[in-house]
Amino acid sequence: MSGSTVRREDAGGVALLTLDRPPVNALARQLVDDLNEALAALENDDRLRAAIVTGAGKNFCAGADLKERQGMSEDEVRAWVPYLNGAFHRLASLPVPTIAAINGVAAGGGFELALACDLRILESGGRVGLPETSLAILPGAGGTQRLPRLIGPSKAKRWIFTAALYEDGPALADGAVDLVAPPGRLLDEARALAARMAANAPLAIRRSKEAIDAGAGRPLHEGLRLEIDAYAKIIPTEDRREALASFREKRPPVWKGR
Repeated sequence: MSGSTVRREDAGGVALLTLDRPPVNALARQLVDDLNEALAALENDDRLRAAIVTGAGKNFCAGADLKERQGMSEDEVRAWVPYLNGAFHRLASLPVPTIAAINGVAAGGGFELALACDLRILESGGRVGLPETSLAILPGAGGTQRLPRLIGPSKAKRWIFTAALYEDGPALADGAVDLVAPPGRLLDEARALAARMAANAPLAIRRSKEAIDAGAGRPLHEGLRLEIDAYAKIIPTEDRREALASFREKRPPVWKGR
């Protein structure tokens, strides 16, 4: 990915994707193309255990590149919105845990990118929100769907209708972010959380995410059936037998992901 606006680093089965399009990592076509390329590589990486998304510089992502958007025709905008939506859905569909490490501001499409992750850590002093209605549009990359599922319809309406950016305290209280990291500790906190997840059995993590995501919004009896089906996929695995053997032999397990 030489010359890419999305950089990838790997350590201990955890991939760190950094949006790198200064000054605010706005969502221009090049960045979204590069993000799609990076996500395609993650989809095909059997060694992957978790992924972190963050932004270079002072801000995570300020949202749409409005200068680029001004040059688009209405037909181009109609094609662009589902393309951006699809890229974020691709991130949400990764089979491993994903963490948005939010530095500075994540606004509009930038916050929708964070919402597509499983978990969100906001650095103290940062702000997040969906200001699209102040620009005569609405969130079009998952914001009207993922935010209500995360914090409830009433709170999501307040966020979207007011177009406000929320500081770390209110964002945490509303449940829009999971953790607030002290200044300068954002990536340390994200890496520690990812490492804790990556230390567990990889197939169990993948099947757990599969069951949670597939069951969201379904009646309980359907969700329970999905859980049983996911569990059945784990029963014949080497890792499950390894867990029992390591317990019996009083040693740490060695996961093989199969």
